[in-house]
Amino acid sequence: MSPESGSPRSGSNLAGSRAPRMPRPAERNATMVNTHSGRTTVSLLACMGSVALGAAGATAVRVFADHVHDHADEPLVRTKPNATPLGKIHLYLCAFHNAKMDPKFVVEAHHYCSPAGNGVHQCVVFDSNGPNAKLLGTEYIISNDIYQKLPDGEKKYWHPHAYEILSGQLIAPEAPDMGDALFPGLITTWGKTFHTWPDPGTDVPLGEPLLMWSINADGQIDDRMVARRDAKFGISTEKIRERRSAWGYEVPRVAPPKSINELGRMWADGQSDKPKRK
Repeated sequence: MSPESGSPRSGSNLAGSRAPRMPRPAERNATMVNTHSGRTTVSLLACMGSVALGAAGATAVRVFADHVHDHADEPLVRTKPNATPLGKIHLYLCAFHNAKMDPKFVVEAHHYCSPAGNGVHQCVVFDSNGPNAKLLGTEYIISNDIYQKLPDGEKKYWHPHAYEILSGQLIAPEAPDMGDALFPGLITTWGKTFHTWPDPGTDVPLGEPLLMWSINADGQIDDRMVARRDAKFGISTEKIRERRSAWGYEVPRVAPPKSINELGRMWADGQSDKPKRK
């Protein structure tokens, strides 16, 4: 029947009084975002459900949203202690990465590392150790024995660590003496690093992943950058270098690679890539 014939209008009850209008999904979502900003993701899911999943899907998502709304103070994920990959992180390192094909582009790199098995360690790399740090990328660390068995087509991705350690630039801030007791066993290791957030100065990650390299000689990094890092930790890279000189090695001097296919060298340019003892 038409409205003029006295049929009940949509939104009214059979007695003729107007029933309370239920909030539309978009209005519910807006309320959730305003009152529970930490659950914005759930609100977005509800919006997506309304648009893309149809009525049944939207209802299901709203039920989930209501559950999260009612349990906002509870953790979203419950796990046993150390049951996640992050629970295995046992080593915090700080050094500097430069781009293999643009060695003047240098960033401070904070590594959080865990064992991956088969002689491999894996690290997530951030631009700082603060609560709002940006996730720059990953680094994998292997021994020299493993590295030497790799084909040249793979070796080109791996950078040495000898200079970083002996120069004092690579530190373990949470270990005694910035890791002096730890690093002798890591001098001849190699790292493979890609930054998927190439330039931490941008608001969002832009461009292709960037193959990163290591500082391998004096003068390849601005001293002011090292000084700023030292000030944050209250340390002196020069004093760390002096302490590590007692290990008996000369600090390596290796020029930056000239091409993407050039293999890394650990100690020196030229034919012989051997450590020099003092």
